[in-house]
Amino acid sequence: MRAMVIATTGGPGSLTLAEVPLPTKLNSEVLVKVMAAGVNPIDAKTRAGAGVSAGITSFPVILGCDFSGVVVESPYEAFPLKPGDEVFGMVPVPRMAGCYAEFVTVPSLSVARKPTRLSHLEAAGVPLAALTAWGAVVDVAKAHEGQRILIHAGAGGVGHFAVQFAAYFGAHVIATGSPRNLGWLRELGAAEVIDYTMTRFEEVLSGVDVVIDLIGNVHDDTGSRSLRVLRSGGLLVNVPSGSWPTLAADAAAVGVRATTYRVAPDGSTLAVIGRLLEAGDVHVTLDSVFELTAAADAHTAIESGHARGKIVLDLGNRA
Repeated sequence: MRAMVIATTGGPGSLTLAEVPLPTKLNSEVLVKVMAAGVNPIDAKTRAGAGVSAGITSFPVILGCDFSGVVVESPYEAFPLKPGDEVFGMVPVPRMAGCYAEFVTVPSLSVARKPTRLSHLEAAGVPLAALTAWGAVVDVAKAHEGQRILIHAGAGGVGHFAVQFAAYFGAHVIATGSPRNLGWLRELGAAEVIDYTMTRFEEVLSGVDVVIDLIGNVHDDTGSRSLRVLRSGGLLVNVPSGSWPTLAADAAAVGVRATTYRVAPDGSTLAVIGRLLEAGDVHVTLDSVFELTAAADAHTAIESGHARGKIVLDLGNRA
């Protein structure tokens, strides 16, 4: 099968097209023909030698954590998902080969039925970003009516789901974004929007219950400044891995709570998200679509930090 691989960590040009063996399905795994694959910041970080690159045991490596496709082989005859069923899900890269490839094997507990109203391209943009947003907003922050939640980078892949989930559960959502995204963030459900190019959010906010930090403390001290807007005992959820080594101490020093978050490839939660997508209560937005062979360009685009919604790869597996 065709796959985009890296033979070593490095820049976007490290991604090259190769012919690799078809993956072997074992035990309870599902073999899926990949129609489209999501592109996420963790992919680019891992390719560059950060992210989860420490888990790479040998090269070449296929990156790509989420996908939409069609079941080719089920774990057993009575399994609910049959060959021909459309699914979407997540792969634990680099423990397993990723989905920048024409086929992928994935644990059966990490997939769910694709919402019928979504194309494969749209569905591929959902799993990692939506599961991350759900984990931070619903599982950790426990979004509810009356709660004030500040979401940084609300227009990004994770952010645009976080805004929608928080609003769906009744929270008063405040989102930071660039001028071109302010109106769109309101459409997603933000009650307040802050143009970060014109306004220092800590100068206009206070008493916030929760901050969903999708930037980290790596740019303009966004994380440290966020601690100042939380109420006493408020919560900051830091999503970018390794972006804030002193998080716990910094939060404790000002009397607030803080935690990092790591997404899990949970098919049951993805099925719940799928029902929200099917009902039209939540939407996925695609920023751009690249062919598989243009994965390097997709990585350059996501590293720019200006994508609205999701970037995906089209595998061209239509027949």
